[in-house]
Amino acid sequence: MAENGNPRAIVGTQAHRPGNIPSEEPTPLNWGRPEQTGAAYDFRSDVITTPSQGMLTAIARTTLNDDVFEEDTTTSSFEREIATLCGHEAGAFVLSGTMANQLALRTILHQPPHGILADAQSHIVHWEAGGVAHLSGAMVQAIWPINGCHLTLADVQKHAVITDDVHKCPTRVVSIENTTSGTIVPLAELRRIGTWARGNGIAVHMDGARLWEAVAAGAGTIRGFSRCVDVVTLDFSKNLGAPMGAMVVGPARLIRRLRRIRKSVGGGMRQAGVLAAAARQAVVENFGLGQVDSRGVLGRSHELARKVGRMWTERGGRLSREVETNMVWLDLRRAGIDSTAWNEAGKRRGIRLNGERVVLHHQVCDSAMEKLKAVIEEVLDGRDCETRLGYGPVVSVQEGLMRAKI
Repeated sequence: MAENGNPRAIVGTQAHRPGNIPSEEPTPLNWGRPEQTGAAYDFRSDVITTPSQGMLTAIARTTLNDDVFEEDTTTSSFEREIATLCGHEAGAFVLSGTMANQLALRTILHQPPHGILADAQSHIVHWEAGGVAHLSGAMVQAIWPINGCHLTLADVQKHAVITDDVHKCPTRVVSIENTTSGTIVPLAELRRIGTWARGNGIAVHMDGARLWEAVAAGAGTIRGFSRCVDVVTLDFSKNLGAPMGAMVVGPARLIRRLRRIRKSVGGGMRQAGVLAAAARQAVVENFGLGQVDSRGVLGRSHELARKVGRMWTERGGRLSREVETNMVWLDLRRAGIDSTAWNEAGKRRGIRLNGERVVLHHQVCDSAMEKLKAVIEEVLDGRDCETRLGYGPVVSVQEGLMRAKI
């Protein structure tokens, strides 16, 4: 029993003994221990990364003022830092990447009818609970890219509705996700899209939840990408490892309007510094901020992804797309492997898999990589030899994407 009479006040003693239900267990001992949280053995997504000891320390030292009143200096200074990093005027800290995207789009859009042109693979189409429809009243024009990988100016020009025809819903926003399922939208292409869109009165939104990965891969800078668009969202809880949090960055007038909309949907936070401090530390540790350059942390996950790709192709498997950042897309169907059987094979080896997408992150450990290698050997070596003959390393990108899960 703790001195104050609270049995949960002592961390790492009574509450951690076997038999206690999880909701009664304090967790500070697991900060910075991905092997204990399970993140080190989880290939389902990079969202499962868990926070570090440094993030816990940042939380303990944060300011505790009210962010709705815009009085919390930890939050406001972090917003300014990220806005400066992106080359924009202002930023607003929010709870999640989904909230960031939905608030950004709702802020840009004013009076229906209005359409959002987006990649058919994108997160706002498949994984945000239809928020574009019920929050913004917008029609999504979901299109498959001509190149099978990512939107290009040719796609936008072909499908954007800029006519006065009253039968049509005018395109008001082009939404670009970068990276898209691990594939980088090149800076030059994004610049072309932005220039054309603005010339036709269309805003450009970039879902930059994994923009950090594109930059770590050497495709450009955060500022370079962000300056091509009107509003950008950044996520801190994927491969950066923050417990939660995202940022919307853009012109000051847009961010001011966004704060009102954020409040209306319950997104106003009081002691937001608790979350902002951890998010900032995540950027410092795993990407870099100010004089600190930590992009090598993300670079390691890219190296691991390429290694997994080689593990697969060297045993006769094929990939649905090239490995550019931290995602590997395995062509399970061509290999004659059922995704459920694949997942179960991983479970038997002590790792977590989720179908054909294998996601690497900075907390994956060497032991997990060995287990994954064993699973690959098991499933590929166990196939009929005829199934393995004639495979090249990569199928057509379009063919792979038609089967892809985001």
